Amino acid sequence: MKRFIAGRGNRRDFLETSARNAAGVAAGVSGIARPPQVASASTSTPSANNVLNLAIIGVRSRGKKLGEVFAQFSDCHVSTICDVDGSMFPAASTLIESHQTKPAWVRDFRRVLDDKNVEVVVIAAPDHWHGIMTIMACQAGKDVYIEKPLAHNIFEEQQIIAAAERYNRVIQVGLQQRSGSHFQSAIDFVRSGQLGTVRLAKAWTAHRRKAIGSTKDSRTPQGVNYDMWLGPAPKRSFNVNRFHHSWRWFWDYGTGELGNWGIHMLDIARLGLNVEVPTRVSSTGGNLHFTDQETPDTQMVGFDFGAASIVWEHRQWSNRGIEGRSAATAFYGDNGTLIVDRSGWKVYETDTDAAEIGTDSTTQHCRNFVDAIHTRTQPVGDVESAHLSGMLCHLGNIATRSGTDLSVDAEQIQFGLPTEATAFWGREYRDRWLLPLR
Repeated sequence: MKRFIAGRGNRRDFLETSARNAAGVAAGVSGIARPPQVASASTSTPSANNVLNLAIIGVRSRGKKLGEVFAQFSDCHVSTICDVDGSMFPAASTLIESHQTKPAWVRDFRRVLDDKNVEVVVIAAPDHWHGIMTIMACQAGKDVYIEKPLAHNIFEEQQIIAAAERYNRVIQVGLQQRSGSHFQSAIDFVRSGQLGTVRLAKAWTAHRRKAIGSTKDSRTPQGVNYDMWLGPAPKRSFNVNRFHHSWRWFWDYGTGELGNWGIHMLDIARLGLNVEVPTRVSSTGGNLHFTDQETPDTQMVGFDFGAASIVWEHRQWSNRGIEGRSAATAFYGDNGTLIVDRSGWKVYETDTDAAEIGTDSTTQHCRNFVDAIHTRTQPVGDVESAHLSGMLCHLGNIATRSGTDLSVDAEQIQFGLPTEATAFWGREYRDRWLLPLR
């Protein structure tokens, strides 16, 4: 067993201690410094009539959906959309214009941060941009809705938490299931004790994804600022198979299926069990089916919390899910079992017929964020709690990539990593795109 030591007297002590010590680890690997283009920390100019001006960064898929949702709120106005691919603008703009006036189109997110009229940014860029964009937005005085996972790696997540506190920013992480009423009631039922003692939770996804294929590098498509898309990632030639959507399956940009689906289902598992930091993490699997991606197409991760355990499984080449569900979380108690997914939840092996049908969560999650901005309170997807769930995904990937089991010693106040895992705690940054620090 390789030792992974983290200090944790309580949740805040753990976050603060690990952030301080991880800074030393990552600085040695990444050469981290504040970039010269960081925007001012001054607060953006409030809009009239308590209407928030928003900018959406990344509007191909999820960002386009979020832009449409925010545009429907009477106290929100999507003033700007931003993307490095100009072909993304028309479709996203059309959706937004069906609810409000046409937004401005910009290619460089720094123009968004420099705009004093923009009070809120919604970031739906690839994972490798989350840390830099979110921290710079905090420094520019913007509140932030950031898509899951919170960041590309644990070190960046810790720095986002520090920035949110320092600049007094409201940040909502895109864990929209937290805002779904049926997910909330499922968590309440698990915690109520009606399942008895719950010693095991399982979370999973099983989808038959298409192969990416093998394609030679090519010229960057017209209208795409590929160098900006790469940002902090290593310089390399354009390849369509590493670009839109499929970037998720390459370590330079994404966090694999754990960061894609795993973050959602593990988040519910963690909240239902009411646990925070595992004492041990082990992983097995790899690229057993696809040969055209870097992240595992098959992965089983075990998280030991002492009195209870969580098990994650994903298969990207099979539609046969666990418990008859393609993507879900199950809680196994000695008096019964509860299974929840986006369609609803149901209890089995008990006399009760407790169940609930699924509800919309994205609109409610966005609404919760806007309300939190108005009241300057913590949203339901706050960064500290989202980091605890995201850390499960990152630790699972670190265990897989390093080939080592990881162990957390809650009694220690120092923080370290086995040699094999150190490189995966943070990342290296290219050229001017260094991670802004406190």
